[in-house]
Amino acid sequence: MRVAVLREEADWEAIAEEWNGLLRRSVSDVPFLRFDFLRAWWATLGGGEWPDGSLWIVTGRSEQGELRGAAPLFRTSAHPESLLLLGTHEVADYLDVLAAPQDVTDFARVLLHTIEDLAPPGVKVLDLWNILEDSPSTAAFSRAAAEAGWAVRRQQLKPSPRVSLEGGWEAYLARLDKKQRHELRRKMRRAAEPQEGTTITRASAGARLSESVEAFLTLMNLDGAKAGFLTPPMRRMFHLLTSAAAAGGWLRLEFLNVGEAVAAGAYCFDYADRLWLFNSGLDPRYRSLSPGWALIGHLIRSAAEEGKVEVDFLRGDEDYKYRLGGVARYVERITLTRP
Repeated sequence: MRVAVLREEADWEAIAEEWNGLLRRSVSDVPFLRFDFLRAWWATLGGGEWPDGSLWIVTGRSEQGELRGAAPLFRTSAHPESLLLLGTHEVADYLDVLAAPQDVTDFARVLLHTIEDLAPPGVKVLDLWNILEDSPSTAAFSRAAAEAGWAVRRQQLKPSPRVSLEGGWEAYLARLDKKQRHELRRKMRRAAEPQEGTTITRASAGARLSESVEAFLTLMNLDGAKAGFLTPPMRRMFHLLTSAAAAGGWLRLEFLNVGEAVAAGAYCFDYADRLWLFNSGLDPRYRSLSPGWALIGHLIRSAAEEGKVEVDFLRGDEDYKYRLGGVARYVERITLTRP
């Protein structure tokens, strides 16, 4: 592969279309690796998670010039000895390098050699957070590290439950525990009763999209655990991300309303035949209606009716994910250290 290291955002911007095209062929085709997601993340340094950063994006091309591999890396003064993946580590649930399955081992080798030859002084660690445990990259980097004499450490992080939609909505319900199936149906039915005056609405691209984002962030802010998360840079990141996802056609932001009030919201990505539940919020005044359950049940049912293969609840071991039939897989942190 012919290697280049991109340090300027304009150079990265110039390959945006190629980037997303490669992602669709890659070992981890996830929305968090789309150029538009990562650009929104970079514009705010992860919503203020990182104090500073400099791009260090490695690309690999064939002799014919085709983009065959990409590693969206950056360096920060918070970890000066490391190169990290853009998206590390709280905001982007799943990360990886971009490469097709047949190319990922070669690209892993190229990446380690490039770090050895060109990395800034003091850099000795490639720190890969939130790699799915079943990604071919885990084996590829282990092989490449063994060949190059690098040390490898794998650490299991958070579970990421998901539900299969094979067979459609009724098949999904049949796979649930009997008690949970009854509870889900009851809560969805109650929320739909006319006397409750509930409706489900979906945000769309346009002049009012910013208002929809603010409505969702207001719901998140009602949760004490999430309120501290929503710093001004994080709120800005949500607005940038929402605009990008809506323009790209992969945003799904839905609300369950009681009369004129917003009772619950779900911020999702509709991407690659899957629905990805990125975040949620609810107004505790309507807790008796179980609006969160009703809204997520609606999302699962509509995803099944649209022919999607699964709903991914993403990182976190919240109880509702398992009660709704989630089967966990884990994300890992792979730390590679130069000899």
